[in-house]
Amino acid sequence: MIGNIIGFVIWAIGSVIIIGLGISAYFSRKVVGFWANIKPISINDIAGYNRAVGKLFVIYGVILIALGLPLLSGQNSPFILLSVLGVMIETIVIMAVYSLCIERKYKEQ
Repeated sequence: MIGNIIGFVIWAIGSVIIIGLGISAYFSRKVVGFWANIKPISINDIAGYNRAVGKLFVIYGVILIALGLPLLSGQNSPFILLSVLGVMIETIVIMAVYSLCIERKYKEQ
């Protein structure tokens, strides 16, 4: 049981780090990059763009914590599939939301 709690705590710490990145992005004055190792795109409204990306990261982190709850039920629980598939689907969804909504709305033309 202690191993389950330790696993969830590690999962939650990673999620809180992502939430912290979102809060940092929300209040940033410079353009925040979404993709790793790629220069940020030219933005027409930096504050609005950063707020949108910050909210996206915070929502991602909160849902990630919720998806980690099945870790508390044990290693051989079938609910672990919910965590694995949920994280995969959630990650694909935030990439799609960023590309289709946020980037299109704030990209400088």
